[in-house]
Amino acid sequence: MKELYVSIDVETDGPIPAVNSMLSLGAAAFTLDDGCVGTWSSNLHVLPEAETNADTMKWWEGQPAAWAACRENLTQPLNAMKEFVDWVDDTAKAEGKKPVCVAYPAGFDFMFVYWYMIKFAGRSPFSFSCLDIKSYVSAVLKKPFRQSTKRNMPKRWFSGRRHTHLAVDDALEQGELFMNILKENLK
Repeated sequence: MKELYVSIDVETDGPIPAVNSMLSLGAAAFTLDDGCVGTWSSNLHVLPEAETNADTMKWWEGQPAAWAACRENLTQPLNAMKEFVDWVDDTAKAEGKKPVCVAYPAGFDFMFVYWYMIKFAGRSPFSFSCLDIKSYVSAVLKKPFRQSTKRNMPKRWFSGRRHTHLAVDDALEQGELFMNILKENLK
């Protein structure tokens, strides 16, 4: 297949871009033949005009290690998003494949990433689409969307990697999940 699957994960201080900030972006690129071919991550400065969301910040209180990690080595969003777009382009070119964004859930993660890419890099290497892993699971399992949760997925699909709320770790975990499902269903 001529696709490079780029699993993304974000950490934020609220539910919507522009009003709230993306704190961290992690990505892991996969091919069917080689598995993970690279990762990228950045912690971002908050948007000067944005605000935090009280419910989200309350959730962060229960994740002190992840919070501390996503506030280290901060990069301006302009620099981070240009680097990210270049990394996707360079990785896709090196692999000779077209990039496909994947996320769990795409509706949340891609909303932030797309807004930030357009705002700061001026374009998206994924066009305006992202494959939602949960929707894919729903189709593969032939189950309603709301029943297509991780607890209802076969254990063989999981890599054993922990969900840490560190963006690059979670991008790897979710990318491995997606690739296991994809490989099994292309047979």
